[in-house]
Amino acid sequence: MGTLYVVGTPIGNLEDISLRALRTLREVDLIAAEDTRRTRKLLARYGIGTPLTSYHEHNKLAKLGLLLETLREKDVALVSEAGMPGLSDPGYELVRAAIEAHIPVVPIPGPSALVTALVVSGLPTDSFLYLGFLPRRKAERRRLLSLIARERQTIVAFEAPHRLLASLNDIREVLGNRRIAVARELTKAFEEVIRGNLDEAIQRFSEARPRGELTLVIEGTKDMVWGEERAKEELEKLLAGGVEGKEAIKQVAKSAGWPRREVYKIWLGMQKSP
Repeated sequence: MGTLYVVGTPIGNLEDISLRALRTLREVDLIAAEDTRRTRKLLARYGIGTPLTSYHEHNKLAKLGLLLETLREKDVALVSEAGMPGLSDPGYELVRAAIEAHIPVVPIPGPSALVTALVVSGLPTDSFLYLGFLPRRKAERRRLLSLIARERQTIVAFEAPHRLLASLNDIREVLGNRRIAVARELTKAFEEVIRGNLDEAIQRFSEARPRGELTLVIEGTKDMVWGEERAKEELEKLLAGGVEGKEAIKQVAKSAGWPRREVYKIWLGMQKSP
C-alpha cells in the first residue's frame, strides 16, 4: 500500500520549501497538483522529474477514484497552488477518502499565508478565527461578519484584490473601526503589510487599487460581550427614559459590541410581548 503525502509548498519565494518536502517530491511516484504549471516551475527549479497529474476544484471528485487506486500500490504527493493543501484549497476530500480507505496520510509541513500574515500583523496571535475566503456576495459577507462581530479572537480571512475595498467597507460597517493588517504578496518581490485601522485601510486602497494575493488580519472586539438579558435590560431602561427605539438600539449595540440587527431583534420581541 502507498502513502499520501500532504506537502506544503512556497507561497511565493521558491527558497521557502523544506529539504524534506524536496526529498518527498523526488521519491513519490506521482504528484497531484492544483496548478500543474506552477508546480512544474517549482520542480524545474530543483531538478525534480516526478510525473504530475492535475487535481483542482473542478476535477477533484472525478480524480478521486484514480488517485485512490494509485495509492493502493504507490506513493502520491498532494500539493496546492501555494501553501498547505486543503486549507482553502482542494485536498480535504482526498485526505478524507484516504483515511477511510486506511491509506497512511503523512503531513510534510510548509509555508502558510494564514500563519505568515498573522505573525507579522502586530495583532494578538494566541487565539484566532480563520474564515477562509470571505463570501463574494455583499449580503452573505455582511451576514457572516454579523455572526462573528462579538468574537474576541483575532480574525483572519483571504480576499481577492477586486473585492478588497467592498469587503473593507462592509467590515468597517459591521465590526466598527478596528485595527487591521492587510498582507499583500507575502514572501514575493513586492511583499507589503499595511497596518492601521479600517478607516486608514479604506483610504489607502481607495487611492491605489491593490494587486496580488491578500490576507486580512482583523482585531477581535475589545468590548465586554453582553448576554441577551443585559441587552434587553438596557433597552428597557433607555426606552423607559424616553429614548426612541432607533436610538436605543444604536446605543445598546455600541455598548454591547453587538451588530445592530441583533439588538433590533430583541427590540422587536419586546414590542410583541404583552
